[in-house]
Amino acid sequence: MTIEEIQNEIIEEFSFFENWEERYEYLIELGKSLKSLPDEKKSDDKIIKGCQSTVWLDAKMEGDKIVFQADSDAILPKGLAALLVRMYNHQNPKAILDSDTEFIEKIGLQEFLSPTRANGLLAMIKQFKFYAIAFQAKTQKNG
Repeated sequence: MTIEEIQNEIIEEFSFFENWEERYEYLIELGKSLKSLPDEKKSDDKIIKGCQSTVWLDAKMEGDKIVFQADSDAILPKGLAALLVRMYNHQNPKAILDSDTEFIEKIGLQEFLSPTRANGLLAMIKQFKFYAIAFQAKTQKNG
């Protein structure tokens, strides 16, 4: 599935909810469904800077795709991380770098998040893209 197809799925899922309370609950459920990061991967270098809560992001290349794992010590950021993992997981670096995040507006997320949470979400997106840049550079160097 392409990132755009996944975003469209997410937009469709969020359109079923009547209000932000239901969307908030859904984000919490997504966070609960995100597999916890093993403790040995919860190192300081995996912490996303700019998040109010602690959010860890780990990535590795499998073939030409990046596999992401994320976790958080707070329920809402963990749900946001779950959304992003779903969107970027098993995608190649170029697809991640070329993708937009318009789905955030389309599901109304920016209106719902506090400024600090919105900054944290942006920091998460930047970190996913940073991994994509790093893996793309490494692949080009070795290729």
